[in-house]
Amino acid sequence: GYFDTRVIYVAEEGPKTKRIKKLAIMDQDGFNTKYLTLGNELVLTPRFNPTNQMVTYLSYFRNLPRVYLLDIETGVQEVVGDFPGMTFAPRFSPDSQSIVMSFSEPNTANSEIYLMDLNTRSLTKLTDDPGIDTSPSFSPDGSKIVFNSDRGGSPQLFIMDKDGKNLKRISKGRGVYGNPVWSPRGDYIAFVKNIRPDFYIGVMDTNGDNERIVVKDFSLESPAWSPNGRYLIFYRQQRSNSDGTGGETTIHFIDITGYNERIIPTPRDGSDPAWSPLL
Repeated sequence: GYFDTRVIYVAEEGPKTKRIKKLAIMDQDGFNTKYLTLGNELVLTPRFNPTNQMVTYLSYFRNLPRVYLLDIETGVQEVVGDFPGMTFAPRFSPDSQSIVMSFSEPNTANSEIYLMDLNTRSLTKLTDDPGIDTSPSFSPDGSKIVFNSDRGGSPQLFIMDKDGKNLKRISKGRGVYGNPVWSPRGDYIAFVKNIRPDFYIGVMDTNGDNERIVVKDFSLESPAWSPNGRYLIFYRQQRSNSDGTGGETTIHFIDITGYNERIIPTPRDGSDPAWSPLL
């Protein structure tokens, strides 16, 4: 089940040119929203620890990317590290002892995937390629990592061992792939795909076979799994109007069969949702 769970997301408000983004948490049905940050720093990509109520997220502190850990229960927050180049979407390993993320060295456009041990704060570089490697996500047994890379020309999905070895491409269809997330059951990988002008969220077997589209729209991002691996949460952005209004973002929930989609109501625009483990 998933009823005894919560969803963390980014609550957004204000004009597009001066958007205020706060971390927020709610019950999985949209009730009991609480705000966890003040909105004075840009926050992005909150992700739950798979074994407890700890969250890692990215924040821009004085315009520099900074990765944080936040204990939802106590409110205690700590800085994992400052990364002066572009930094993307940190995620926990299944054993909670490390986080995997991608970042670029200053003054380079190239990003690589790194593993950080949370006890020692030591970094291990897992990829080394002229392409851009981003969006790593562990398999639930901790042995593999799926990520996206444009090393072959356009962004596609790859898997590798947790030490960076035995790398192979798994995406087989046409279009640009991104945002891969391994199911907690280990059976599927969810992803976002773009075939202009549309975006798609789908699932595939872990070897890339049996790709199936779950939902299609103008703009879809950030799929995340329910703890039982049978549902996806994601956010949808509406088209902007010519005067700059519109463009609202809403959080949705759907069965991986593509049925039973519903909106999860939020007091403000919502993006970047992530599901908690069972409470």
